[in-house]
Amino acid sequence: MCLGVPGKIVEIYEQGGLHMGRVDFGGVFREACLDYVPEAKAGEYCVIHVGFAISLLSEKEAMETLDLFKQISDIEEELGPGAAPASI
Repeated sequence: MCLGVPGKIVEIYEQGGLHMGRVDFGGVFREACLDYVPEAKAGEYCVIHVGFAISLLSEKEAMETLDLFKQISDIEEELGPGAAPASI
């Protein structure tokens, strides 16, 4: 499964002809290519997948998504290692 993670753009710059940004993922900062979202501005939230910003989203949407990730993490922690998924 592939996962896009929301982050806040804190800086935008050009590097090697690419539109790049420094993105904050809850205190962890990473570099991402912003070429797919050229309208992006510092202070906005975007979804990052394998180092590329693939869409912009509102702060509310970003916080809701991060909250869902936390809920999933809490459930996984509660179940413990090696827990098998429920059968359908």
